[in-house]
Amino acid sequence: MEKYVGVLRTKEIMIHFLKSFSLEDEYKLLGDFENFVYEVYKEGKPYILRITHSSHRELEDLYAEIEWVNYLSKQGLNVPTLFQSINGKFVEFIPANDESVFFGSLFSKASGEPVKMKDNSINKDLFSAWGKQIGKMHSATKNYMPSPLIKKRPHWYEDELLDIEKHFPTTETTAIQNAIDLLEQIKTLPIESDNYALIHTDIHAGNFFYDGNSIHVFDFDDCCYHWLVSDIAIPLYYSCLSSFTTDEVNEREEFGRLFIDAFLAGYETECNLPHGWEQQLPLFLMLRDVTLYSVFNKKIAPEDRNERIISLIDEIKSRIEQKKSIVNINFIASN
Repeated sequence: MEKYVGVLRTKEIMIHFLKSFSLEDEYKLLGDFENFVYEVYKEGKPYILRITHSSHRELEDLYAEIEWVNYLSKQGLNVPTLFQSINGKFVEFIPANDESVFFGSLFSKASGEPVKMKDNSINKDLFSAWGKQIGKMHSATKNYMPSPLIKKRPHWYEDELLDIEKHFPTTETTAIQNAIDLLEQIKTLPIESDNYALIHTDIHAGNFFYDGNSIHVFDFDDCCYHWLVSDIAIPLYYSCLSSFTTDEVNEREEFGRLFIDAFLAGYETECNLPHGWEQQLPLFLMLRDVTLYSVFNKKIAPEDRNERIISLIDEIKSRIEQKKSIVNINFIASN
């Protein structure tokens, strides 16, 4: 989270949202990278309160997200339930001291438990359940038609983080040019009814819980219109990133093969693989490097970066400059 946004989030703002949703005074901060996410309580039961600053999302974006999540819920997906405030609203808001705005929404807490990839590096049942839930989500979203009264969620290329020259250091000319070239290449991909739709875009292990049989997805903040293959690339990307170091190339690729085989087996029980996915997957792995590099440059000032963050940034930069994806697997031969 940008420092100035944290300064604007006063105690009075928190009190406003607690009262708006009839919540208890006790709360626990769970995350503050792009939104302020809290575990809150009502009659002793845990819920999730998300507070969003207007520099990150507009009110119309939040309503579009909510409509889609509610649609997925009606289709039987394991997604959060949203709750209305005492004013009958899914989104409450309050002005900050600088005339910007904070928005608040209340969600159910997901069933299951958090997943640590290093403890589940060979858990094929988890990987299959992961793919199955995303396949089910893709099957449902292909039929989704947003209400004409609600602004549609953006397309992938509208992401402010893809303003490369804004977020990449100006001295990194090779990385800048390679990132721009990648975006142009992706824009040439065919858009068809079976390969492009509104998707979550960020279903890594930190955005779902696992109950031993199914995954329960949350944090739909980044949902946008995108190629379905991106939702396959992101689980693979973050699972490789969190489980292995840059030097563990062979181990990373062996894991990647195991992961994708189990993941796709689950996916295909619910949805056919998009046409051309094998050729597209490396592009979306590289796109996540570009996006994550922008995120780090935007969100974390150089003086606030610890050794782990510095190492990760250098690793991502190196891949962008070399036009490499985080893992290189002969998917066609293994499937």
